[in-house]
Amino acid sequence: MANRCLGPLNASSTMPLIINGILLEELPPDTRTLFETYPHLKDIAAALIAQAPKVIGPLGLLYIHQREYAVTSPHDKHITVVGTEDTTTCNMVVLRHTGSGISCLAHFDGSGVEQGVINMVRHVQDLSMNVPEGRLELHMIGGFLDLRHYSEDLALQLLYAFHKQPLSIHLVTACICELNNSLRGNINWPVIYGIGLNTKSGEMFPATFPDKGPDFPLRCARYFTGCPEMLDVYDCHLGMLRIGPYNYEPLRGVDLWLSQTDDFILQHLSTSPEVEPASFVMQVRATLKYIQQNPFPGITVFPDNRPHFYQKDESGNWIRICY
Repeated sequence: MANRCLGPLNASSTMPLIINGILLEELPPDTRTLFETYPHLKDIAAALIAQAPKVIGPLGLLYIHQREYAVTSPHDKHITVVGTEDTTTCNMVVLRHTGSGISCLAHFDGSGVEQGVINMVRHVQDLSMNVPEGRLELHMIGGFLDLRHYSEDLALQLLYAFHKQPLSIHLVTACICELNNSLRGNINWPVIYGIGLNTKSGEMFPATFPDKGPDFPLRCARYFTGCPEMLDVYDCHLGMLRIGPYNYEPLRGVDLWLSQTDDFILQHLSTSPEVEPASFVMQVRATLKYIQQNPFPGITVFPDNRPHFYQKDESGNWIRICY
């Protein structure tokens, strides 16, 4: 959505990534070199792109927002699909242990990348500790050939972060940058904007999600106001979604932003205004309105400094609970 930012790269290596059974001793300087060196990645990306996007309803769905991640288990009776969308220059990352079936899906925008990768690897590995067989597989989807090269920078940042982890990680899918790009007229567009992951089978597919879960403007407000961390939002043992608590400073000029035209908001609050989904400006306005109404969420939204907890009911709706 908005406020995508990039941090420094660190090229030190602890345990190289593995691609097609080959240790990646040195990361390529760019994604094009990666695809030329491992051309099978193009075939895997093409097979994913060839699938028609599925429309996923709320039943059994865990939707992840920007700067969030969630770890799920195939034994979770509440969740069968975890997914995210509305990515243009962002990257959707799936890390899955093939033995345990424990999976993590994250929506990276360039903020908190290194610590986010460390946390998701550690969490998946911890929950897979007692499983003797299997391996960690990495799937990266998203980005395109955007004019400012945000997609390329983020893809390399993620590859560096996973390359540094102390465990063997197999890069299986890299449907990123030019492999997720289509040319319409003279404008580059991303092909896949959203993905779903079947938590039981590990199947991954292009998807769109009409239901994006509870506390939508609050979750958007967190990254919109600059909160940098990647947040783990789900407990797969309890089947519980956790939102907050978090705080942010009042957003200067929010009244002025809300008075601007849709085109002004699109041009100034997106990293890729030419290719944003139709809902972008509406979501930004809803988020700005929420920030305007809740300039101090520590007082109005989390007065007792406790998270908002939700669990699924039988219809697939998230129900707020006291916990």
